[in-house]
Amino acid sequence: MAGLRIKDVAHFLESLAPAAYQESYDNSGLLTGDPEGAVKGILITLDCTESIVDEAIARGANLIVAHHPIIFKGLKRLTGANYVERTVIKAIRNDIAIYAIHTNLDNVQGGVNQKICDKIGLRNTRILLPRTDVLTKLVTFIPREQAGAVLSALYEAGAGQIGNYENCSFRVDGQGSFKPNEKANPAIGERMVQEVVDETRVEVIFPSHLERRVMTALRESHPYEEVAFYLTSLKNPHQEVGSGMIGELETALEPSEFLQRLKTSMDLKVIRHTRLLDQPIKKVAVCGGAGSFLLPHAQRAGAQAFVSADFKYHEFFDAEDKLIIADIGHYESEVYTKDLLGEVLTKKFPTFAINFSSTVTNPISYLK
Repeated sequence: MAGLRIKDVAHFLESLAPAAYQESYDNSGLLTGDPEGAVKGILITLDCTESIVDEAIARGANLIVAHHPIIFKGLKRLTGANYVERTVIKAIRNDIAIYAIHTNLDNVQGGVNQKICDKIGLRNTRILLPRTDVLTKLVTFIPREQAGAVLSALYEAGAGQIGNYENCSFRVDGQGSFKPNEKANPAIGERMVQEVVDETRVEVIFPSHLERRVMTALRESHPYEEVAFYLTSLKNPHQEVGSGMIGELETALEPSEFLQRLKTSMDLKVIRHTRLLDQPIKKVAVCGGAGSFLLPHAQRAGAQAFVSADFKYHEFFDAEDKLIIADIGHYESEVYTKDLLGEVLTKKFPTFAINFSSTVTNPISYLK
């Protein structure tokens, strides 16, 4: 695709999984490279290592899109003392950009956890632990005749979407009063004259990371010189943003049948699991990567099984015979993220070659 720049790919990926949705400890985004640089080829991988950079060089790709960020903690020096420093040095020397899309892709509906749900055949899926710190409410007052036009601009900027519903708002008609001073340039009325105007009070909700865009749309579309508004951070859960997912199998399975189906569908060599319980499995919770923190939420949601990774020995006791923990491995739970990224990038840039890394980056091996 002629003219495709690194920042174009980054902006598209962040439209699917906004950087604002990553966890506070994370480091998603463009880690190396010039955002204005032209894209020659894209290599998709789960991890970015020295061998992945070598593969990118061999394939003529100058943009690596990885799930896990190679730069996770702060780097104070680049001397090649470890694999992180060597990978970054090699990428910079060879003018290769590295973009990571990590917990922000974990935390959106349609992201990593949805891919796991799809692989094991879950239906009626939803976020297991919705985020409660990512929504803002805007209240503003608009001359009644212009309310529709201003609302249209707010909708276009991303406000007013709640779940499967778009253009959501609340409106009530009333009267607003004001008196422009001698320095004002009023759209309605005259300087130093008290005015009373028929207005519509409008309320809309929007994702907090869109505040600048929404407020720009408000100011550019609103007829008043001074726009009256309130912004309020909400504790409402965002049903499409959060940790883990939960869904249902089409048909309930006996525990041994479920584990065998899980092993086959996820192409697993081994599953670490708790004691099999004498109850069929219908409702299943999932979390790609380290998900033990979600175990209480899976229990409260009524899951009979929880598929995740990186459980410690004592954490298996926390299942308390209420559900089955199925630890499938960190790499194994997230490796299909490559397919997810390939699907969305190919659909967006259909004439551009998207390469899947053939390098297995799993640092864990199993003795058969």
